[in-house]
Amino acid sequence: MPASESPANVAEGELLVDTARAVLRERGAADVTVREVLSRANLGTRAFYRHFASKDELVLAVFTDAAAREADRLARRMASASDPVSAVVAWIDGRLQLAFDRRVSANLQDLSMQARLRRREAPAELELAYDLMLAPLVAQLEAGRREGLFPGVDPGPDARSIHDVVWGVVERQWSGFPLRPRPTRDRVVRFCLHAIGAEEQARDVEATPTRRWR
Repeated sequence: MPASESPANVAEGELLVDTARAVLRERGAADVTVREVLSRANLGTRAFYRHFASKDELVLAVFTDAAAREADRLARRMASASDPVSAVVAWIDGRLQLAFDRRVSANLQDLSMQARLRRREAPAELELAYDLMLAPLVAQLEAGRREGLFPGVDPGPDARSIHDVVWGVVERQWSGFPLRPRPTRDRVVRFCLHAIGAEEQARDVEATPTRRWR
């Protein structure tokens, strides 16, 4: 086992990410300093540079960790879905919680914004993070294609398109342009279901636009 992958070094890297996440939660990404992270983790500068070349790399690592946690949250939400269509809707609802549920968005809003500011510097790392969040949706689009529910769907690109629609709502809400949760959610679901060919289910949303949404 290479020294860089020894259990002690892995644990050290995880400690740095966990500590940085806690500082980010308290202060926001813009005010995080490497010195404070190291002080809280009781580690030295050498330990930091064993894992990260800069503060920006550390922030991206925290974002990737958060993306994995978000993927787990979405997968749990989708687990009770009775079919791929319901699972896709559950994924959309879960991501829209970032716009309308402060309990969900509180830990991700600033981090997401900071990560997007670093898109030019680390596009591959951000792609990996978004792939983690999209994985549960891609899996359900693939299942729906196999079952004939989503004719002509291309799971990877179409998952990204669904995410872009949802993320537009999230960013608008975060930018201070308030949207009404229920009608906004129903419009997004209808649009995305139409786009992947689930016409009957989209009509069901249209027929019941005031149904309860959590």
